[in-house]
Amino acid sequence: MSDQYVKVQVEQMKSFGEDEEKEGVDTEEQVPGSSPSASVSPDHPTGTDASSTSLPCKQTGKSRSKPGREDKRHTSDVASQGSVVSSEKNLNRLGYERTLQVKGTGKILQRKSEPNGNYVTIHTSKNIEEMRREEGFKLAKKRRPVTVDTSKAKTSLEALKISIKQLKWKEFPLGRRTACDIYWHGVSFHDNENIVSGQVNKFPGMIEMLRKINLSRAVRTMQELFPEEYDFYPRSWILPEEYQQFTTQIHMVKEKDATVNPTFIVKPDGGSQGDGIYLIRDPSDLKLMTGSQAKQGVVQEYIQKPLLIDKLKFDIRLYVLIKSLEPLEIYIAKEGLTRFCTEPYQEPSQKNLSHVFMHLTNYSLNVHSGNFVHSDSQSTGSKRTLSSVLYRLAAKGVDIKRVWSDIIALVIKTVIAVVPELRVYYQADIPPGKPGPTCFQILGFDILLMKNLKPVLLEVNSNPSMRIEHEQEVAPGVFEYVPSPVDEEVKVGVIRDTLRLMDPGHKKTTRAGGFEQGEEIPMEEETQEKSQDETGTLPSLCLKQVYPKYFKQFNYLRLVERIAALFIRFLGVKGNMRLGPTAFRTFIRTCKLSGSNFTMASVDILYIDITRRWSGATPDSREAGMGLQAFVEAFFYLAARRFKSLALREQVVSLLELCESQLGPQSGVEERRSLSCSRALPRTVKTQTPCLANPQLSSPAPLRRAASQDYRHQRFKPRSLRANVEN
Repeated sequence: MSDQYVKVQVEQMKSFGEDEEKEGVDTEEQVPGSSPSASVSPDHPTGTDASSTSLPCKQTGKSRSKPGREDKRHTSDVASQGSVVSSEKNLNRLGYERTLQVKGTGKILQRKSEPNGNYVTIHTSKNIEEMRREEGFKLAKKRRPVTVDTSKAKTSLEALKISIKQLKWKEFPLGRRTACDIYWHGVSFHDNENIVSGQVNKFPGMIEMLRKINLSRAVRTMQELFPEEYDFYPRSWILPEEYQQFTTQIHMVKEKDATVNPTFIVKPDGGSQGDGIYLIRDPSDLKLMTGSQAKQGVVQEYIQKPLLIDKLKFDIRLYVLIKSLEPLEIYIAKEGLTRFCTEPYQEPSQKNLSHVFMHLTNYSLNVHSGNFVHSDSQSTGSKRTLSSVLYRLAAKGVDIKRVWSDIIALVIKTVIAVVPELRVYYQADIPPGKPGPTCFQILGFDILLMKNLKPVLLEVNSNPSMRIEHEQEVAPGVFEYVPSPVDEEVKVGVIRDTLRLMDPGHKKTTRAGGFEQGEEIPMEEETQEKSQDETGTLPSLCLKQVYPKYFKQFNYLRLVERIAALFIRFLGVKGNMRLGPTAFRTFIRTCKLSGSNFTMASVDILYIDITRRWSGATPDSREAGMGLQAFVEAFFYLAARRFKSLALREQVVSLLELCESQLGPQSGVEERRSLSCSRALPRTVKTQTPCLANPQLSSPAPLRRAASQDYRHQRFKPRSLRANVEN
C-alpha cells in the first residue's frame, strides 16, 4: 500500500440477536489516526456523541459467516487529500457494506463483503448527495405510506390532492372503515364525530373562539394586563350590549374637538368574505336590528392611514399553523398573499364611505369589480405574493427584517390570547384519558400595514380559503373555475409542509410538563426540517417555527392560561365547560380566599352577579354556570381585593402564585411549568392603547377593581371585545 493511504482496522464481527437487528443499531469503525487531521464521524449519528467514534464497531445484523469464523477484511484505500469520514450502510444479501467519504471532495469509496467474509474495495465517484437520495428512496419504499381521509375536505380538496401526490402518501377520498393517520376537515373538528385516533386538522372550539366578539374579548383581556404589548388591535365595542357606551364616548370626543370626526367599521359577529361590513361616521348610522332580532357584531375604529402600493390599499393573508396546544407550537408560512383594493385609496369622507372597492380588501368583494386583474405573475395583479411586495418595499429602503419581526410578534401574541379558551374546549371534547385524536390547524391571519409600517390585526380566520382556482367569466353569464398560479404556489406549499410536519413517522415525543421558568426550550434545527424529506425530491419547509423558538421573549404573556388551568381543575365533570356555584365555592375555600371581610355569602353573591350578567351577554349559551371569561373577571376582582396597592398585572400574578401554592404539586404542575412568567413585571401599567388613531376614545374595557367592599353595589359590564378590521 502507498504511504498516502490510511489503513482501517476493524475488530472481529459478532452475531447479534434478532431484537438488535430490528432496532438497526448503527455501526462505527475505529480509525487509528495516522495524522492529527484525520477524523471520523458517522453520516447518520444515532444518539452517540463524537467521542464514541474511537470505539470498536459493532455489527448490527446477524453475521453471514459461520459461527466462530473470523471476519477478515481487506484494507480500504483512501486518498490522502483531506480527512477520512466513514458512514454506515445497510446490509445487503452478500454481507456487510461500508462507504468511506473523502472529506472535501464529495466523493466516496465503497467496500462490499463477499460470502467468505472478505471485503472488496469498489472505487466509485458517486456524489454523497446522490447516495443519500438513493438511500431515501429505499427507506421510503420500505415504509408504509401515510393515509389521509379527504372525504370532508371541501374547497381545499384540490390543493390537498396535489400535496398528497407530491408526498407519495395514500388518499382515501370516500373515507375508510379502518383508521387513517390524518383526517382533513373542511369546516370544523365535528365534521366527523367518530374519530378516536390519528390527527385532525381542526381544533374543537376554534370557530367559536375566532368569531369577532370572542376574539375581541380575548384580546381585550390581554390589553388590560399588557396594554403596550397588545397595541396592534383596533379599539372595539361589542354590539348591541355596548351601543350606549359607544355612543356616549363618540359624542364626548366630538364635543371636546369639533374637528375630530373619526370613521368606524362595523362587522357582523359571524360574517365572512366581507359580508355585512360597512363604514360609519356617526353612531346613528348603526344598523342594530335584523327584523325583530338585535344584530351581534363589533364596531371598530377604522385605520385611516394604511400603507399604499400603486395608490391602492392592500392587506396581507398570512398562514399560521398551530401544531399543538400542549406544548404550544406555532409555525408561520414564509410566503403569503397580498390582496389589493381595485379603486385608488382616499381617506374616508361622507362621500366615499360606501365605496367598498376603495376601503375593503376582501378578495370576495373586489373580484366583482371591473378593475380586478387576474394575473399569472406573482408581482402584478390584484392578488400577489407577499414576497413580491416585500421585495418592492425593500427596494425603497424599508427594513423588511423589522417588519417581519413585528408580524411574528403579532401572531404569537394573538395565539397566546385565544389559547386559554381553546384549552377549555379541548378538554370538553377530548377529556384526559378518553380515546381521541390529536389536533392541528392552519389559520389565516389578515394583517394591515399602516403608513408607518406598523402591522395591525384585522381578523383571524379559522377556515381560510385554500382554493387554488378562481372563477372567471368565459362568456356572458357563463363562469368556470380556472387555475390560479399565485394561489397554487402559496397554498399547496402550506398544506404539503403542514402534512410533512404532522407526519406520524417523524413525530417526536415531548417531555411532559413543559419547561420550568427561565429554562430554554431546545429548538427544531434546520437539519431536522430538511430531514423531513427522505427522498430528497421536495423543497425545504416553507413553514418556520416561531414558538417555542421565541419562548423566552413571549412566555411571560401566558398569565390567562394559568387562570384557565385553575378553572379547568375545578370544573369537576369531564366534558363540562362551566363552573357551578359549588365548584366556585370549592375554589375559594381551597385557595383560602375567604375571610372575615369576604364571607362565603359574599362569594355566592359574587358568583350570582357575574354569572347572571354574562349569561345575558352570551344569549346563545346552552349551559348554565360560569364560563372562563366570567371566571377571569371574578379572578381579577378577587386579585384587586386582596392586593390593593399593586397594579392589575401584579395583582393577578400575586393571586396566581397564592392559589398555585395552596393547591400543591398535584394542581396542574404541567400548566405552571409551561405557562410560568419569565419576565419581571413593571410596577406601573399604562391603561391607554397607544397605537390607534384617536387617543381621546377610551377603551370600553370594564372596570375590574372595585372600591366598594360589597360587590352587590357594583355595576360592572361584561368585558368587552375586540374584533377584526377589513376582511
